[in-house]
Amino acid sequence: MHALHPLALALLATLRDMAPILVTIALFQGLVLGVWPDDPLGLLAGLIAILIGLTLLVRGLEMSLFPIGEALADAMARRGHPVWLMGFAFALGFGSTVAEPALAAVAAQAASAMVADPDFPATEAQLAALTVQIRYGVAFGLGLALMLGVWRILKGWPLIWFVLPGYGVIALIAALTNAPFVAVALDLGTAATSAINIPLMLALGIGLASSLRSRNALVDGFGMVVIASLTPMLLFLAAAFLLVPGG
Repeated sequence: MHALHPLALALLATLRDMAPILVTIALFQGLVLGVWPDDPLGLLAGLIAILIGLTLLVRGLEMSLFPIGEALADAMARRGHPVWLMGFAFALGFGSTVAEPALAAVAAQAASAMVADPDFPATEAQLAALTVQIRYGVAFGLGLALMLGVWRILKGWPLIWFVLPGYGVIALIAALTNAPFVAVALDLGTAATSAINIPLMLALGIGLASSLRSRNALVDGFGMVVIASLTPMLLFLAAAFLLVPGG
């Protein structure tokens, strides 16, 4: 019974976090649109499944993956050779991003939209392959981003050197072209950084900055997430313009 108490608290916390969006949907569905779902029991069952699933996901991450990842990140940051540290950063970024549910959802929707587009015909088998390619391509980009973030901390380079040029290039591309992959790239870059890998990235950045005397954990340890979000966007755009006819 004692072991169930933290789970019950996590369940209540998840319900509290879900309450605003549930209330918003209910109000607009009933009062504004005046249309109620045809299968309210099925809808209720789905909401309960989401509530339980999110609770178990977050609780499971807190009990297993987060402590292991934080311990590894701290140990590598304090005692690891730069070469091993860079390899660990890539592996951490790649592995945690492949497991991101948000990225999987965006990749699947992007692939479905591409298949539905008459300018991008594809079969169902190609759809499945394309979804996997998008996920692993973005994960590869995020692995490179963590390597870049670690190298920035080691060298003490200002974060602004990476943020302004990177987002400047994306803004320029968005202003000059109506290519359909620009919006996809922006969403993929954002979805690549979510519940699973953000705590691990922060642990790596803060742990590394704290272990270096000439670095400040607050100034140098943060910024890893913005680089991790930016790099997959740039790589996806580059791949789209190079590999897809007409961009």
